[in-house]
Formats: sequence, C-alpha cells, structure tokens
Amino acid sequence: MLKDEIIELIAPCHFGLEAVLKKEILDLGYEIVAVEDGRVTFKGDIGAVARANIFLRTTERVLIKCGSFTAHTFDDLFEGVKAIPWEKYLPRDAKFWVTKATTNKSDLFSASAIQSIVKKAMVDRMSSTFHIRTFAEDGDEYPVRIFIFKNEVTVGLDTTGVSLHKRGYRKLVGKAPISETLAAALIMLTPWHHDRILVDPFCGSGTFPIEAALIGANIAPGMNREFISNNWGKMIPKQVWYEAYDEARSLVKTDVDMNIQGYDLDPEIVKCAMQNARDAEVDKYIHFQQRNVKDLHNPHPYGFIITNPPYGERLEDKKDLPALYRTIGESYMGLKDWSMFIITSYEEAEKYIGRKADKNRKIYNGMIKSYFYQFMGKRPPKRNK
Repeated sequence: MLKDEIIELIAPCHFGLEAVLKKEILDLGYEIVAVEDGRVTFKGDIGAVARANIFLRTTERVLIKCGSFTAHTFDDLFEGVKAIPWEKYLPRDAKFWVTKATTNKSDLFSASAIQSIVKKAMVDRMSSTFHIRTFAEDGDEYPVRIFIFKNEVTVGLDTTGVSLHKRGYRKLVGKAPISETLAAALIMLTPWHHDRILVDPFCGSGTFPIEAALIGANIAPGMNREFISNNWGKMIPKQVWYEAYDEARSLVKTDVDMNIQGYDLDPEIVKCAMQNARDAEVDKYIHFQQRNVKDLHNPHPYGFIITNPPYGERLEDKKDLPALYRTIGESYMGLKDWSMFIITSYEEAEKYIGRKADKNRKIYNGMIKSYFYQFMGKRPPKRNK
C-alpha cells in the first residue's frame, strides 16, 4: 500500500516546455526532484496522483516512479525490474504490460526485447509473492513505461491511460491540429491574462481559444474525464479521487468576463470549433467566425494574437507561405500595441512578417522542430487600485 508514503511521480512534456510544467507542479504545492529533457519528476502523497491528473495542463501523463537502476545487459534489466516490490502496486488479478519502452544512448536498444524482458521479470516477482505460476490478468489495467538513457533505467507505472491531451472536448479536428497540452503550455508562456483580448486568426478546431478559456475560467483540464487509475482501489482510495474532483469544481470561476475570438477561412471547421467549445462548456467566452487573416482589425489596444498558422507541411504549399506571412505581418502592424505569439516550423517567418521577434523559443511539436516567435507589444498602463 502507498497510502501513507511519499512517492515520486514523473510528468512527461514537450521538449522545451519543462519550465512551464515545473511551475504548474510547484503551484500545486509539490516538491520538484528533477527537471530533465521532456519530463519533470516530483514528490507527493498518493493524492498527488489524482490532483496531477486533474489539474496539470501541460503534461501528457502522470507516472508513479517504481524504480531506477543501471543496466548494461538484459540480465541487468531483468534483475533490476524483479527487485522492484511490484506487490505494493499491483493486485493479484492485475492486467499488466509494458505499453512503451524508449531507449537512447544505451547498450540496450531493442524496444520489443526490453518490453518482453520487463514483463517476464514482473511475472517472476509476482509469482514468488503470490505463490502462483500463472496469472489470469482479468482485473484492472496497470500499464508500465520504461525509459533508458545512458544505461540508466527508469520504470514508471502509468496512472493516466488515455493521454492527458485528450480533454474530452475535441471530437472534431481540422488539418494539422495543435495538441491541447502544447497549446496550453504556449499560452502559459505568454503574459496573456483573461482580461485581455485574445485572437487566433487560424483557429482550426479551436484549440488555442478553448484552452485559453479553460485557463481564464480556472477550469481544470481533467475535471470532466476519468483516468486508468480511478479503479486502483488497492493503491488509491476512492475518497482521494472524490476530494480532488470536488476541489477542481470549487475553483472554477463562474463570473469571469473574457473576450476570446477564433477565426478561420473554412466555414466547416469554424462549425467544428463552435461544437468543441460547447463540449468544453466554454462557448460563452469565445466568438468564432469565418474570416481571413487580412481582415483582422480591432480598435482596442493591448490585445494578443496566439496562433498556429500553416507552415507548408506539403511541398506544394510552401510557395504560398511568403504571401501568407506578409499578410500576417501587415494585419499585426495595424493593431495598436498588440502582442503576437506564433508557433511555426517556417524558418523565414520573421523575414516576411517584417519584424524580428523579441524572443524566439525552439519547441518540438511532435517530431517537427518549430519556433515560438514572440512579438511583444506595449504593456497597458497600470490601473489604480
């Protein structure tokens, strides 16, 4: 039982966005153990499993760190996994398997072989503990993930199941959608606040506007979904989940006022965005409309553009990019004291926008190397308290 223990949890994220996730975890009140490329490790009680899954916006999943050790051979791997006290985590009828193994700069490089060896080692440990040779595995699911870097093995038990970017609202998507976790992280990298106008002129299925509305209304992204560990009664009492869901509901700001707008050229994808916003229960905060980026006008100062414009994934589209990014730049220049944040893999974006970005951050959007260009407008004058 882990009920009264302090455990280590691993939260993977997009490369380049570890600092955003670290801040989220600190804001939840947990202690950071390590920040590495693409993941943050932190400490908490068993309640941290529920709260991290429900509240964290920028991680893909939450893993319980079961063990770590050095392995140069498959024998090392077998013995290291077998030494983990799996009986603390898994009930006798557990369905357990290695859902993913990643290895980098290590002697062990065959993912399928690693998965097979780890499963055998787990079975061996469970057999000696429960004094049975075969397992029906007809109970709840306990997926395991293995990370090996420079021969250092980390073993994690996946408490999430379906990735956390699956908030549950985006059933309809357009071409080249940005993931919900990446969109949330990019918004959180900006100084946008819910009392400032936000426009996405290439909104697609509405991910940026919807994630902004969730942030502005303080709606926890996992509040309306379930996780694979909801059923792990041996490890995580149901009361822990009830309390975490209740906490999330109590923190929602129902009276917040926001001006968020999403535009797209495709009328059908605009309809999809509207439906996704309704499913996320934030449609009252967002105005969606069919509109060309060249028609982007707004009389109010100090607004924000946060967007993921086309960047020519197909060769035949690349010829259109100079004109498109020139139009983006012209529309932006017509807005008084606005800030603009663009994620794109188009390396000549600044040239055609007509202005060098104040900041440029390298982000990996899946396997695509992208850039988060940040064009900063003037800050609004401070209000008298």
